[in-house]
Amino acid sequence: MTPHEGQASNRADGNNVGGSVAQFNNARDVYIDSTRPSPPRTPLDDAADKLATALRKQWQHEEDRRKVPNPGPLTIRWDLAPDALTDHAENIWGVPAEAVPDPLPLAGELSQILDVYERIPSGRLAVLGRSGSGKSVLAMRFALEMLGPPGTSVGVVPVIFGLGSWDPVTPLRDWLVGALERDHSGLRAATPDGPTLAAALVDGRRVLPVLDGFDEIAGHLHGPALKALSSDLGPLLLTSRPLEYAAAVTEAGALTSTAGIQLQDLRLKDLEAYLPRTARKKPSGEPGGGPDGKPLGTIAPTPWTPVLRTLRENPDAPAAARLAAVLTTPLMVMLARTVYGKETNRDPQDLLDADRFSTPEALEDHLLDEFVPTVYQDAPGVQRWLGYLARLGTDDLAWWKLGSSLGRSSRAWVIGLAAGLVVGLADALAAGFMFAVILHTHSPVEAVWIGLLNGTAFGSASGLVFGLVYRFRHGDKACEPSRQSIRILSRTRDDRERRTLRSVVAKPSLGLAGGFVFGFLSWPLAMLLLGANEGFEYGGFMNYVESGLWAGFNAGILYGVSAALVFTLMTWFEALVRIETAVSPSALLSINRANVLFQLLVCVLLCGTLGGILYELEWFRVADWFVYVVVGGLGVGLAYGLGLTAWGHWLVLCRVWLPLTGRLPWRPSAFLRDAHDRGVLRQSGAYYQFRHARLRDRLARQGRYEGPPGAGARSADDHDPAGSITA
Repeated sequence: MTPHEGQASNRADGNNVGGSVAQFNNARDVYIDSTRPSPPRTPLDDAADKLATALRKQWQHEEDRRKVPNPGPLTIRWDLAPDALTDHAENIWGVPAEAVPDPLPLAGELSQILDVYERIPSGRLAVLGRSGSGKSVLAMRFALEMLGPPGTSVGVVPVIFGLGSWDPVTPLRDWLVGALERDHSGLRAATPDGPTLAAALVDGRRVLPVLDGFDEIAGHLHGPALKALSSDLGPLLLTSRPLEYAAAVTEAGALTSTAGIQLQDLRLKDLEAYLPRTARKKPSGEPGGGPDGKPLGTIAPTPWTPVLRTLRENPDAPAAARLAAVLTTPLMVMLARTVYGKETNRDPQDLLDADRFSTPEALEDHLLDEFVPTVYQDAPGVQRWLGYLARLGTDDLAWWKLGSSLGRSSRAWVIGLAAGLVVGLADALAAGFMFAVILHTHSPVEAVWIGLLNGTAFGSASGLVFGLVYRFRHGDKACEPSRQSIRILSRTRDDRERRTLRSVVAKPSLGLAGGFVFGFLSWPLAMLLLGANEGFEYGGFMNYVESGLWAGFNAGILYGVSAALVFTLMTWFEALVRIETAVSPSALLSINRANVLFQLLVCVLLCGTLGGILYELEWFRVADWFVYVVVGGLGVGLAYGLGLTAWGHWLVLCRVWLPLTGRLPWRPSAFLRDAHDRGVLRQSGAYYQFRHARLRDRLARQGRYEGPPGAGARSADDHDPAGSITA
């Protein structure tokens, strides 16, 4: 076959593949072919550029955190994947069956990944490699290369998606759109044609899915997942371990129109060029690693020099062979670099100790076990907290889901207890202060006693209601955080146009119904508890029932109307986070904290005002206003914030309960950021993830927490002023 001449070509060897590239009929051509006249810019172009800006910042920051460019990237190489795991060449080229396509020259190394990808006419590439071989680093480097330097306008935006959470029952297109809207809420804005920006980008082939971790999908779903991926012929880059991918190909057939490469093991010369640069130079006069004590190559002698010399000169020695077998993946080299690097006084020659490490697996376990103690030398004792995170059994560590290890009933009990406490304290404060200070009808001792009785009754009733609501509404699934911020003065036209009749009516209606139900249930129950304490001496049992129902009806109106107005204001002032703003867990946490505090402020003001308007218009007194503000606004508002919002659940479960039981430190947000800074965790959008699944699995198997409650009193961030940031 002779390719057509005169078409765009991106092959490194200069051969023309433009005839088939022209068949790549999607927006990727915009990126490849720079000779076409630039069409007028559209809102979708602006959205793509803003998304690219956010992703470029996020992934460059992440690459720096992982020390990929420091002191320089390891040389990750690959060759063609086994032919049985790739589709027919005719399908990859998009040519008739009788044609004889040229073989694709896909061998290369990390710095060439974008160039290699652009040689594939179909734009579909599977990257295979064993655990720790550098697949995720390659995916990140590919995305950064395609995004280009800051200020670059791209036609297609590469977006890395962690594929482990995908269930192929959900169409891939819908899952991609949902993930984009989740991590970049600005893409929820509607386009002039109706769909959201995220949907328009996916449907218009303006997003190149980089699907990382096919092997992390549940095993029984590998076949169905591969079939689903084959049904969509859009461009993609997919990473997987070879065994899981081969099993899926056996079940479902090769991924349609997809070429494949397989990552190769590191070579000794790669180690010689890399490891010495990560260690301290030996003092003058100490022997080097080369002949006559001279360094290997041009690199000054370091503690790694004699180790590498042994691997080169005695490769068949059992200890050398074991170590050489271990140091064939970037993961193990990264661990070895950290455990035996500049910041430690360890001698890497220990790795050649045949008595300690009789198998390659023993060496790998040693490096995995020593990684966390090494990066936390100044903050020992964090292993149990990381172990708790590892045992959650999820790839994505979301701050709003960290309390999921507790059973549904336990979570409901803790949430109900917290809600009941704040309502009870508010009621006790209001009753005692009103009778002793404002009305002067009781002595301070009597007022305190009345306050305690009222607080216990109303707190117990409110806690029971909130606990039951939580159990049946959020018991099986974590409360999702809001991805919209409150913006009063700087709302955009898109923010105003995004509001629909449904959005303006739905939340206030829910608030009206929820507030009324809470008041109508909690007040009669509280009255019965007070009556039981008094022996129902004022008119008997039925009088307390009737009084409770009437009080509950009135309280329900007050709470319902207040909640409806609060949600109306929230809907009015909510604004999507700007697309170009990089997503982070701490930013999302801050947004939700601000939203809850805004709700609380509005609730306090409205309950006091509405209480006077609805019930005390003719004889509105300071005492009554005080009760409405403290009990209705502050108490119930706080109870709602703690019991029915993602930030409230985080505060109750992760800032209080889990630290009390020793499973997390007292400042978990700072602890997570610190673990990310130290390279134990990585960040993917609004989630944290363990740097590698093997590290997570090793931590999960190690010593489960056995310390006493309260052992989480200090965290790894206590040494770091940055840790002082609030929840």
